[in-house]
Amino acid sequence: MLNPLDSHAQRQIFLDAHTTFKFSDVAVTDEALRQLYELCKWGPTAMNGQPMRLVFVRSGEGKQRLKPALSLGNVDKTMAAPVTAIVAFDSAFHEHLATQSPAIPSASAMYANNPGLAQETAFRNGSLQGAYLIVAARMLGLATGAMSGFNAAVLDEAFFPDGRWRSNFLVNLGYAAPKGHRPRGPRLAFNEAVRFA
Repeated sequence: MLNPLDSHAQRQIFLDAHTTFKFSDVAVTDEALRQLYELCKWGPTAMNGQPMRLVFVRSGEGKQRLKPALSLGNVDKTMAAPVTAIVAFDSAFHEHLATQSPAIPSASAMYANNPGLAQETAFRNGSLQGAYLIVAARMLGLATGAMSGFNAAVLDEAFFPDGRWRSNFLVNLGYAAPKGHRPRGPRLAFNEAVRFA
């Protein structure tokens, strides 16, 4: 029998959580960001590869480096957010597999000898980890606003010029301001989104 989360946790993580566009001026501390990482890092990834890399952009200088990469509709809210997480992935994540996945000695070579597979695996599992980041942030009482509206080439040149890390998406983080989100849009019904095989 399923053992569902208590109703408060369900509401905080999923049912009452919204994409946030306006944040309060309450700062997000170093400790809160460390707790966020320490929680989201436990989500599963293929062969425990953990390809996600994060840059927490919150300084004025960092925001100005980020600004030219943003789509016009994302500029104001991102400049005003206390923190913007660049959710990136390490294209050479497999270099850590000897310690992260010791049960599979051949894992690192498998990716090192197949750059296409390494890229696909890093992107897919880094995306998965980015979803864990959003859920973990909500668990910790942070509001989130995920975005894909940016120029990845411009962002990567500004933050990852050596090309090893590559941007995936952005997440604004902070504490929601009153009326900091829009009304929730509808979701697809079970029979519209699910099939059995």
